[in-house]
Amino acid sequence: MAYFSDVRPLERTGGSVERALRDAFHLPAIGASVAEARRRVLARLTEWDIGTVVRDDAQLVVSELFTNAVRHTDSERVDCELRVTGARLRLAVTDQGAGSAGRVSGAASKAGDAEGENGRGLLLVSALAEAWGVRPGAGGRGHTVWAELGFGPSAP
Repeated sequence: MAYFSDVRPLERTGGSVERALRDAFHLPAIGASVAEARRRVLARLTEWDIGTVVRDDAQLVVSELFTNAVRHTDSERVDCELRVTGARLRLAVTDQGAGSAGRVSGAASKAGDAEGENGRGLLLVSALAEAWGVRPGAGGRGHTVWAELGFGPSAP
């Protein structure tokens, strides 16, 4: 894991980070990795002095994105990257396999289907994130699903 830790706590910098922070890790594409991803995100964001609300939201977002990568692709591993720049946290989860990890299913479109199981996770991501999206993986295989959360004085 790589990260930068030579920043002042957020409380002393007006709610933003003066230097970009980055961490990346990968885990096997199995159900147990979802909880491990949440733990790693919580530990890193706590170390970086990111506020409780953003940490909680980030754990939910990573949980949903990891779950989708594990359940809906044929990946052997899932990669996760966290990056803090200014007053924004960007989370990116990348799978290796074919599938639809970053698509809202027809049964639970943006209009929402409260009774459908598939697609609700991305509706949650959409509600928590200021922005999110999907880009194809390198070589035409896999997907990276990313979400950005804001924090600081101007964040909701």
